[in-house]
Formats: sequence, C-alpha cells, structure tokens
Amino acid sequence: MKKQIIDKAYFLLTATVGRLEDGEEFFEGIDVRFKAGMKEFSLTANVSAGKTLCFIFAGESACLDINGFCDFIAGKMRDFDEMELVYRERGRAITLSCDNRDAKLRSTETAKGEVRKKAPSVFASSGDVPAPDVDSEGDLLGGSGAKLGNREYIIKAGPASKLLEVIGILGKNGKVRNDRIRKYNQIDHFVELIAPLLDSLCEGNKPVRIIDCACGKSYLSFVLNYYIKEVLGRKCYFTGLDYNPVVIEASKRMAEELGYKNMTFVQTDIGVYEPEEKFDLLLTLHACDTATDLALNFAIRQNIPHIVCVPCCHREMNSNYSLPGFEPVMKYGILKARIADCLTDALRAEYLEAVGYDVSIVEYISPLDTPKNLMMRAVKKRGVSEEGLRKFAAMEKSLGTKLSIGNR
Repeated sequence: MKKQIIDKAYFLLTATVGRLEDGEEFFEGIDVRFKAGMKEFSLTANVSAGKTLCFIFAGESACLDINGFCDFIAGKMRDFDEMELVYRERGRAITLSCDNRDAKLRSTETAKGEVRKKAPSVFASSGDVPAPDVDSEGDLLGGSGAKLGNREYIIKAGPASKLLEVIGILGKNGKVRNDRIRKYNQIDHFVELIAPLLDSLCEGNKPVRIIDCACGKSYLSFVLNYYIKEVLGRKCYFTGLDYNPVVIEASKRMAEELGYKNMTFVQTDIGVYEPEEKFDLLLTLHACDTATDLALNFAIRQNIPHIVCVPCCHREMNSNYSLPGFEPVMKYGILKARIADCLTDALRAEYLEAVGYDVSIVEYISPLDTPKNLMMRAVKKRGVSEEGLRKFAAMEKSLGTKLSIGNR
C-alpha cells in the first residue's frame, strides 16, 4: 500500500482505536482483514488487563498496548493492497477502509432505536405477540415500527431483543411473554416520561452517572443503560444499591450476560453508603419499607441534581398519623391507608421543595397495572429554605406523624 495512504490511515487508526482509552466499558472487539491478490489474512483483537489488545495473526499470538497495536497494523499495511478494520463497541461499529486510492472512516449504529416524541399507551393485550417481524395484522415489535396494539415503543424488541430476553420480557421464542406485556408497557412508558431529562443530561460529551437505590433486579437501570448508550449514543455509568444480596447477585449475572461493563452493583444499606463519585440522577422505584425516604435523603445529602422516584410503602405514616375531626372516616382501614398514601407523597414533595428542589408528580402508568403509579420528578434549583422546613415540621406535627424523609 502506498506510503501516503498508510500515513493517512495511521492518523485515522489511532483516533479510532484510541476510543478504547476512555471507553473500555463499551468496547466489544476489533476485527481486521488484510488482502493482497488472492491472499487474505484476518485477526480479532480483544481487550485484556490494562487496555492491552490480544490477538492471533498468521499463527502467532501477541498482546500490545494501544500504540503498539496501531504500529503493528500500520506495519502490516505495507505488505497488502487492502485493509479493513472494524472497531466494535456497544451500539456502534466504526470501519476504517484502506486501499491504494484512499483511507476513509464510516460509522454505523448497530442497534439504534427510533425515538418518537409521544405515543399513546395500551395496558392490555392477549396472546403472544411476534417480536421481530410484522404479522398479518400489521402489529409488530422490532424493526423500525415496534408497535404492540396501538403503542409505538422506544425500547424496540428488534434491536433490544437480547436486553428484553434477559430481563424476562421476551421468551426464548423471541415473542413477548403474555404475562409480561404490562411490565413492558410500564418500563417503556417510564423511559418515555423521563426521555427529555435524559436528553438534557446527555448534552455535550460528559458521561451520565446514575444511581439506582433499592434497585432490586435493576430492570429499569438495564433499560436506561440501553437507551442512553445505544439509542442516544452517549456514555453512561450505573450504580445499583440494594440490601438484599440475592438481587445484587442476579443483577451482576444479567449485566455480565448482556456485556454491560458500565454497571456496578453494591450490597449495602442506603443509609450508610458513601460513594466515591458524584451522580447526575438518582432513581428509586417501588422501594419498600422506609427505603424510598432513605433514597431521597441520600440524594439530598449527596446533592444529586435530579431525582426520579416512584414511591412505595406508605405504611410508616399509616401506622402513626391522625386527622382530628375525621374520626368517622379514619375508622375505615382502606380509606385511612389511601389517605396515608397521598399525604406521605405530599409531605415528601414538600420536604424536597424545602431543601431546594422543584417537584412535579404525575401518573406514569395506568392504575389497572399498579396502584403505586405516581412518578415524582425533582430538580435541584436553589438552597435550603428554613421557612419551608418549618412548614414541613408543622404539617408533620398537625398529623401527629414523623417521616424518615425528615431525618437529614
């Protein structure tokens, strides 16, 4: 190959392979093919410890650092007429093609879903739904349309089939499991509601760091990981916390199966966990007992600028509050519990406002799917308001209750 072509290719090569330097968590491999006349040689390089690239070429094995690998490829180009290198990372393949006429790069998104602005929700369906292909009725899950009934999905079962299979939405036959359609709707609609926030967090080149408190099996984190990296094409890192070692081990296994090396799972008590890094967003979904309040307190303590919470377990208030003058109503246990649900979330929102967050509360999924269907979104805007804290304390006193969220 001509020297001027090799020189140009070397510049493009170092820029391409150099992505490994700060993106090892997303790296999947490098495939290289050399050709001269009828002769053709190839290699596949995988990463080893310390960002070392290991491969076998022409029967000989080698492990080289990034610069050494680029020098090796450039050196071999002198002996061949053509070279094609494909750098593979999650959601993207970058191809460097060289011959005696030119050296050029092209980038291909390997699993990008089509994001829509808004779509209606459906909450029920019957039977299995074919995932990758259009059926005779025109419903589909996957490809470019991704509809189930009249809903178009953000997390499409074609590009995201591996993810959806691992988290149990798709069966081994590639079809949506009938008993998981509602779960699929919940997850996808959750992503739809916070997509504008994720889009704003992904502006620029700064990686997004998300912590999932009381993560359970981390289904939502896995889906958001896919959305940010493979749909938005941005770097992201996730930390999952849970007190239960069983679900932490399950999350680790799923991350390994998916190749999601940008996820860390820690078995710990949220109340005592001290992170080494700063987070952009805290998630907590249906955290039981006082875990929702512990998660919110963690966000406040760590000054995390964005919170998305689907609150749960309002029994802390239900066991110790009263509404003077409403005793005839409070004698009905079901009504007392439902009032406690609303009051707990209202007080949580008021406390977040008092410590400097703007808060909104929406119904994120049909109550037919789950009665715990409120989503609380909070954005840090200002400092602590002592007046707001006094008002919060007065509301607690009037109800004769004390919530864990107030324990800063």
